[in-house]
Amino acid sequence: MFVPAGLHPARAERPQLNQIAQAGADLLEIGLAHHDASLDGPVIQAAYRRALSRGNVLARVLRAVEHAAGLRPTVVMTYWDPVSRHGPERLARLLADAGAVGAMVVDLPDVQAERWQAAAKAANLFTPRLVPRHLADTGLAAVAAGASGWLYAPASTAPTGYRGPLDVPALNDFTTRLRAASPLPVVSGVGISTPALAERVAPLVDAVVIGTPVVRALMTAPEQAPALTAAFAQALNPYATTETRA
Repeated sequence: MFVPAGLHPARAERPQLNQIAQAGADLLEIGLAHHDASLDGPVIQAAYRRALSRGNVLARVLRAVEHAAGLRPTVVMTYWDPVSRHGPERLARLLADAGAVGAMVVDLPDVQAERWQAAAKAANLFTPRLVPRHLADTGLAAVAAGASGWLYAPASTAPTGYRGPLDVPALNDFTTRLRAASPLPVVSGVGISTPALAERVAPLVDAVVIGTPVVRALMTAPEQAPALTAAFAQALNPYATTETRA
């Protein structure tokens, strides 16, 4: 489950993370806010603007990671610009010290990939990679070779928050290509807007990350986020209950 850090004060954010974990989230992905979140749609961009307006963005992320890591395995999602500004080596150490197991830079430039991977490896962080569906097999293999932890295969080519139909056969073809290129697990997200769509995507991948639906709830009606999380969790694992997953 994806949650932008700093959306609410820590006194509210921590109980929200507790409830989302208890409702069935097996992994927590903490978003580090960025002013130019070009791969994200309006909901997550608005969430990032709210987080940025509160200031102390990095400190808020580290506090959120520290709390989340006590609940579930926790990774950080960010863009290259914040990584560059804070320094890849410094940021990797800070995230690892806070308890993160990995960090995914969604727009990692090819020319910076080696430096980031080295910094993350030195800090014992996994470096999942988002893999664009349009990549040729040679480019796909190059991205996969520099990844660790897992490969992220967007279910839609649209920005996050897409609420239209998914081309499931195309996603199936893409995940097949990824599995041929790498033994890493394949994770999907983006455009998985309903529990029914999550249930359709689940057989194709090793895990599903839900973002915008829960972020929308956290922005407008935070008390609804746990029930929404539980609905997605039940669709992804119909034989589990929120109690056994907590």
